[in-house]
Amino acid sequence: MTLTERPDQDAPSRKPQGGLSPERLADVTAVLRGPVDQGKLPGLVALVARDGHVHVDTLGVQDLQSGVPMRRDTLFRTASMAKPITAVATLMLVEDGVLQLDGPVDRWLPELANRRVLRALDAPLDDTVPARRSITVRDLLTLRLGIGAVMAPPDTYPIQRAMQEAGVAPGFEPIPHPPDEFMRRLGALPLIHPPGERWMYHTGFEVLGVLVARASGMSLEAFLSERLFKPLGMHDTAFSVPEAKLDRLSTAYQRDADTGAMTVVDTPRTGRFSRPPTFPAGGGQGGGLVTTADDFLTFCRMLLNAGRHGATRILSPGSIQELLTDQIPPEQKDASPFFPGFWDTSGWGFGGAVTTRPDGISPTAGRFGWAGGFGTTFFIDPRQGLAAILLTQQLMGGPDDEAFAVAFSKAAYAALG
Repeated sequence: MTLTERPDQDAPSRKPQGGLSPERLADVTAVLRGPVDQGKLPGLVALVARDGHVHVDTLGVQDLQSGVPMRRDTLFRTASMAKPITAVATLMLVEDGVLQLDGPVDRWLPELANRRVLRALDAPLDDTVPARRSITVRDLLTLRLGIGAVMAPPDTYPIQRAMQEAGVAPGFEPIPHPPDEFMRRLGALPLIHPPGERWMYHTGFEVLGVLVARASGMSLEAFLSERLFKPLGMHDTAFSVPEAKLDRLSTAYQRDADTGAMTVVDTPRTGRFSRPPTFPAGGGQGGGLVTTADDFLTFCRMLLNAGRHGATRILSPGSIQELLTDQIPPEQKDASPFFPGFWDTSGWGFGGAVTTRPDGISPTAGRFGWAGGFGTTFFIDPRQGLAAILLTQQLMGGPDDEAFAVAFSKAAYAALG
């Protein structure tokens, strides 16, 4: 099903709506429909919004066995799309004066005080030197705390094996430890790089989730609910799904790259989201937050509106500007491997990628967004006032997945009048 909303429902059907072309919005739908009709995706909900106008596509099914159709309010696991939400929560505590952006986190995270750093990536775990300074809040937000995903095959280096054995390695599975135990285990390992010197994906945001909880004196779930989700009206966003909403949670699948067969990886009523997690993942590991397209649009609109939602101020314009600005200098990008070509046109703000030059999707720099391992992606473009959200329920794992997200993003830009 496709729905395009506009303030004036009596306006001519071919009139551009908030700078969105009806003809080209039909192309967005066509791009999305292809993989669903071909059986490559069970279903999806996608949304393109600009200037108060919203175009929504709901295609396919929530569950292959039952055939329940996708709905606009279907719930999806967003995984790493939790990162910008955790970044906003952190900046709220900075603006409260509880945290300092460039202050050490030792008070709140003593497990990370007095760090030692490996002499080399391939060094034994006891071959270390003292860190030259403490880890700061900014280091966590910019993924430069000194430890994270090692971009090499598993078990290539001793530190990879140690992270895996300790249960603190980035991955698709939920973190099996409560927050305090997670921090104890992480703190028992050396850093891979000195704080502030290299970008390493993911782990910093799981640590930020713990920091927000400890600094606020609330659980991460409670802080996000009280300070962010309720003021924004994001009533369907949480780390677990109550019984009354489980029929809206999509089944999660994984597609075999060779056969194309779909296998179930998480079900609504017996899966991991039917109960609160052991570790509320501020970085999204194991699935992170569950949300709807409209809930996440509200979050995106707050970012586009310089931190304001209606009469409610969530963050200052200055904090939003920092969040949306590339924080990684060129020499650190050169020394920080990620997937091929990422740094050619992208940087990292607080919780998401920032385009630093035209990249074949957006014609200018400044697009901000990120993807989630369960097949979700979003971006905002402050210059265009554009937000786009794509929610699926299939684990990412191949070039087709990235190509689909890129095709959707290109179609969203093409729909601009």
